[in-house]
Amino acid sequence: MKKKELTDKNKKIIGIISIVVAISVMVILGYFIGVPMIKFVKEPDKFRAWVESLGALSYLAFGGMVILQVIFALIPGEPFEIVAGYAFGAVWGTVICIVASTIGSMIVFYLVKKFGVKLVEVFFPLEKLNNLKFLKDSKKRDLLFLIIFMIPGTPKDLLSYVAGLTDISFTSWLIICTLGRIPSVISSTIGGDLLQGQNYFLAIIVFVGALIVSGLGILLYNYICNKHNKTT
Repeated sequence: MKKKELTDKNKKIIGIISIVVAISVMVILGYFIGVPMIKFVKEPDKFRAWVESLGALSYLAFGGMVILQVIFALIPGEPFEIVAGYAFGAVWGTVICIVASTIGSMIVFYLVKKFGVKLVEVFFPLEKLNNLKFLKDSKKRDLLFLIIFMIPGTPKDLLSYVAGLTDISFTSWLIICTLGRIPSVISSTIGGDLLQGQNYFLAIIVFVGALIVSGLGILLYNYICNKHNKTT
């Protein structure tokens, strides 16, 4: 009996240590890699020169940066999408962002399954998690995830972490997080491509349009959350 209690206790200690180590590593990487990464992508001309110097390897390098951005959810994703269009063009910029974001979302899904809500709370307050609690039990959960994910302006990184707290299947989540990012990524990469081609007027139209749609998307997101939380 004592041996079993010791085993359970040891498992609990190992679990706590694992969470602490995982969180510490993510915070350190976010500070020493994430912050400089943001500064780098905010200088599109220097970034494009860096891309050209790496040649084909730049696709993998930038993809890795996008994956890190998704994992370290406090890093905003829009600058990466815009600079992807600026450096790689609208088509390849979109492909890289979608593929890398999906890989990042899969890693997040696995990490949350492994370490639970404590890991999620590193990046998001409990209030935001509670706002999406209806996604855990709703019969239309998968459809709601897809709808919310496809709305421009919604917190997709938060949704990626919340998905790991539900019993949604890996395959369903793979489809949702891939398709769901397409609308917002395309608008950003097209805008970045237009900036690179010095089509400033069209770029402004794209960005203003995207801003308006994102604003409406946020309102719709809040409406969906409020509607379903009232019924739960």
